[in-house]
Amino acid sequence: MNPDEILQKYHDHINPGLADLLQLGGLAAVDDKAEGAYVWDADGNKYLDAVGGYGVFGLGHRPPKVIEKVKETLDKMPLASKIFINSCEAELGEKLSEATGYQYFMFLNSGSEAVETALKLARLTTGKTNFIGMTNAYHGVTFGALSVSGRDVYKEPFKPLLPGVKIVPFGDAEALANALDDTVAAVIVEPIQGEGGVNVPPPGYLKKVRQLCDEAGCFLILDEIQTGMGRTGKLLAEEWEDVKADIVCLGKALGGGVVPIGAVGATETAWQGFIDNPLIHESTFGGNPLATSAGIAAVDEIVGKQIWNNAHSTGDKLLSALRSEAEKYPHLIKEVRGRGLLIGVEMMEEGYGLPMMGFMLEEKTLVAYTLNNPRVIRIEPPLIIGDEEIQWLVNAFQKALAKLDKLAKDLEV
Repeated sequence: MNPDEILQKYHDHINPGLADLLQLGGLAAVDDKAEGAYVWDADGNKYLDAVGGYGVFGLGHRPPKVIEKVKETLDKMPLASKIFINSCEAELGEKLSEATGYQYFMFLNSGSEAVETALKLARLTTGKTNFIGMTNAYHGVTFGALSVSGRDVYKEPFKPLLPGVKIVPFGDAEALANALDDTVAAVIVEPIQGEGGVNVPPPGYLKKVRQLCDEAGCFLILDEIQTGMGRTGKLLAEEWEDVKADIVCLGKALGGGVVPIGAVGATETAWQGFIDNPLIHESTFGGNPLATSAGIAAVDEIVGKQIWNNAHSTGDKLLSALRSEAEKYPHLIKEVRGRGLLIGVEMMEEGYGLPMMGFMLEEKTLVAYTLNNPRVIRIEPPLIIGDEEIQWLVNAFQKALAKLDKLAKDLEV
């Protein structure tokens, strides 16, 4: 099948609206193969993957150790009996507990499922019903996750959603303090908002949130699905402020970029609801051997190599280089921000996001705008990149900005 035929099948049987949008933006290429930090399309063009599956490819594409482990499991027992204990699940739970300090883990199939599980656990253990989320937050597309997310355009078509949810401004501890009361089961927050526009909160914010939750007698849920597993320069982003949640959500890079997986971790106190009711929340495919074996290999690679150190050092280099280029176009770029290899470039106009993606694509570099703030171009490459990839990315950024500048000037005429 040639790329045009594949695009037509996608249009006719998967998502016609998205197919049309991708064609309009010049983004309708077809994936063919991938290795490390690079992707090739069906026409043989090589691209630097600077969006990284929105954080999935922390170890790059097809990391050998993860592939090897998954192949072993595929040949032995890819799905468990669900009657006996799954050894891969137990081993991954132990490894994550040792690495993160959370006592218990449950494995699911996605980040959204992890958030749903976290919300249910908070209600179950506390006996309280209400939640507080943040403006511009993104926690997933299922009903509970959507309810505690913070952009109405994605929520309005599906209302009524979960009752008893308040949304307060991200980064504003005083607003949170005013919203808390004794009906709140948990506050859910991303240490750095990803889909919200790579929003880094003020220093000390997470510590204050932790303190407020303790004073109110509610749980703190940290959504580390995108920020976790080394992305920001620490294994978990909570470490930047030496904060511990009651419940943490993981996903994306946890599967090593090979098998989808989500996870919920918690302290012994927070997990009590599941201890008292061990079959109250289950999943047919959650914690399957294929996914958890990928997780075992991914954790071994990430923790064993302390890959977050590379994210920290290369992230600092990349952030500095991008800011230097952005300073040449103050009429196009408002801010370049981020931590580690989670970087956002905020454009001055929302209409600049899609053409900037297209111009970066012309320079053989994959980026994407953030879902809750289309003015922000997200740069989220694999954590394994080095100077060669940084130079590729910065050169592409430089050329794409020049093209966007010309387009903006032409539109003014």
